Amino acid sequence: MSLINKEVSDFEVYSYHKGAFEKVSKAQIMGKWNVFFFYPADFTFVCPTELEDLANKYEDFKKAGCEVYGVSCDTHFVHKAWHDASERIKKIQYPMLADPTHALARDFEVYIETDGVAERGTFVVNPEGKIVAYEVNAGNVGRNAEELFRKLQALQFVAEHGDEVCPAKWKPGAETLKPSLDLVGML
Repeated sequence: MSLINKEVSDFEVYSYHKGAFEKVSKAQIMGKWNVFFFYPADFTFVCPTELEDLANKYEDFKKAGCEVYGVSCDTHFVHKAWHDASERIKKIQYPMLADPTHALARDFEVYIETDGVAERGTFVVNPEGKIVAYEVNAGNVGRNAEELFRKLQALQFVAEHGDEVCPAKWKPGAETLKPSLDLVGML
C-alpha cells in the first residue's frame, strides 16, 4: 500500500539539537516542508556517511523552507553521545529525533520488528502534513542528499504550479511539462 498523501499521525518525541534536548511534535511540522530521514541506529557504519552528507546540504534545505529530521529508534541521550564521539555527527545542525517507542517508525511503516530498528526511509512531508514522496533503501545502501534536495525542489515546484509536472532529472529553471487535461489522471 502506498504512503503517498498519508497524513503523519500526531506525535511528540525528544530530539537532540544544537547541544540541547527539545521536544518536537506534529504541530511544529505543520505549515512548512519537512524531510524525515530514518536510519537504523547510531554508532553504525553507513549511517554517519548519510547523516554527514545531509548535514553538508542542510543550509540548502533551510533556504528552501524545509526542515530536516534525522530519526532513529535510539534515545536522545544516545544521539548526544554519538554527537559527542563522532566528528561526522558533530557537523549536524538539524534535529535528531529519538524514537525509542518506535511510534514514528511504525507510522512511516519503516520499523523492523525483529531488529528493533528502522529501515533507511526518506520521506518528504508537505506543509499540510502529508507524505508526498518517499524512498526506502536496504540497510546496506546509503542515500544521496543532493538527489533528495532535487526531489524536494521538484515537489515544491509542482505544488506551486499545479498544471505543470517535472520530468526526470528536472532542476529549477529547466523545462517542465504541461500534460493535457484528458491525460492528467494517467500520470
